[in-house]
Amino acid sequence: MTSRGYRPRRLSVTGYVARGAERRFQVAGLLRHQINKVFPWHFSFFWGELALYSFVVLLGSGIVLTLFFVPSLDQVTYQGSYAPTYGLEASRAWVSTMQISVDVHGGLFLRQLHHWAALVFLAAIMLHMARIFFTGAYRAPREINWFLGVVMLVVAIFEGYLGYSMLDDLLSGTGVRIFSGIVLSVPVIGTWVHWMIFQSPFPGEIYVERFFIAHVLLLPGILLALIALHLAVVWYQKHTHFKGPRAREGNVVGNRTLPVFAMHSVAALLGTLGVLGLLAGTAQINPIFHWGPYTPAQVSNGSQPDWYALWLIGSLKLFPPADLSVGGRYTVPGGFWSGVLVPVVLILLLFAWPLIDRLRDSDRELHNVLDRPRDDPGRTAIGAMALTLFGVLTLAGTDDISATVFSILLEALRWTERAAVFVLPPLVFVVTRRLCRRLQRSDRDALAGGIATGLVDQPVEGAYRSVQQPFVGVDPEGGEHAPEYDGARVPKTPTPQRPGGGS
Repeated sequence: MTSRGYRPRRLSVTGYVARGAERRFQVAGLLRHQINKVFPWHFSFFWGELALYSFVVLLGSGIVLTLFFVPSLDQVTYQGSYAPTYGLEASRAWVSTMQISVDVHGGLFLRQLHHWAALVFLAAIMLHMARIFFTGAYRAPREINWFLGVVMLVVAIFEGYLGYSMLDDLLSGTGVRIFSGIVLSVPVIGTWVHWMIFQSPFPGEIYVERFFIAHVLLLPGILLALIALHLAVVWYQKHTHFKGPRAREGNVVGNRTLPVFAMHSVAALLGTLGVLGLLAGTAQINPIFHWGPYTPAQVSNGSQPDWYALWLIGSLKLFPPADLSVGGRYTVPGGFWSGVLVPVVLILLLFAWPLIDRLRDSDRELHNVLDRPRDDPGRTAIGAMALTLFGVLTLAGTDDISATVFSILLEALRWTERAAVFVLPPLVFVVTRRLCRRLQRSDRDALAGGIATGLVDQPVEGAYRSVQQPFVGVDPEGGEHAPEYDGARVPKTPTPQRPGGGS
């Protein structure tokens, strides 16, 4: 029975559906728990989001480009709108890419958006993994996500390589020829693998179709599965956070999924799309109309791959010719050591790092709080040494351009780079470890002696002294004591005094 004038509110169609679902499946409690999940905030956490949003842009632009690209090496005559290449004999793959770039409305923008998104995607993955490494986020219970990340990085590198290699322009064709030589250098199985890819001596007539299938169907599916699994593990195990006033091993301090974190994610997605769109519209990349179609007898001057492959080219350039004769009948080419063995060893070391770290440190506890890089000087020094090696090899991949631009003898530059491979990484290791220890000592000194306020005091004796603002810790009984360093950030500037808080 209802009071006079009161009418029960009629449910909308959505309300009926929601009430029916709740009566049958009781999902409200589960959803309430999930949308209240907390995510911490730190600028370094953005790299993982950037990788995800770049991948979203890659998928969207790639689907549209797939509708226009023709993966075929069949020779046709280009009769498009670009006059300098009109009448050239080229493959259908190159001709269709030219048509996308010149004749399809917005086609060049989409191509460049796709390419820039691929470069940013790989850069974000590497930055994200560097953050995980230097903060110790790969430790138990999150080793599985480190393994997934390394596999994702390798798959993404192959995905990017196949993407620009199937266009059959002069630059990408040169890269495919290098890839063919690396495959053939593998002992025993190299020729069989080469036949599986090219089905004939290079260049063959079928590799573009196989690259296309792997680039459009196989590798994106693997990446989607890896990303979904990675996000599921993060969601289940909760996010790590840096130590702070309230951050502990048993909690997560940050923002709830709704509304703050969700709005932040939407804004980051739109910002990523905007920046990539700005790059695609203003920064030219991979202009295949300048290179022309691939011809095995030609190589474009100053050929350079995308940045993430430069370290491999640098390894090939720096390694001296060292063919190994086996039994007088078989030869292992020098390209195998620098083009296959070195990358495989480095990737395996990266993959196994959580296990290697257990040999370095006997810690077997579960960790939800991150370290600052200075808190583990050995790990930080190892990471800096690895990045230095990567940087030297990357610069070596561009040494022919550097020698031309700076008028340096290429042979002298190359020998300098070879010396840097052995000298710089150990030097950076020593310097980084000492720097981390010095930063630790600086934090402990600040906690023990206080922060310089910039003020001076003159006691009765007449000598001037600096006024320090001390740190004060409070024990459970209410007593005051000097706090101990626990890994949290130590402020190095004095806290402003509140108005009316005393003289």
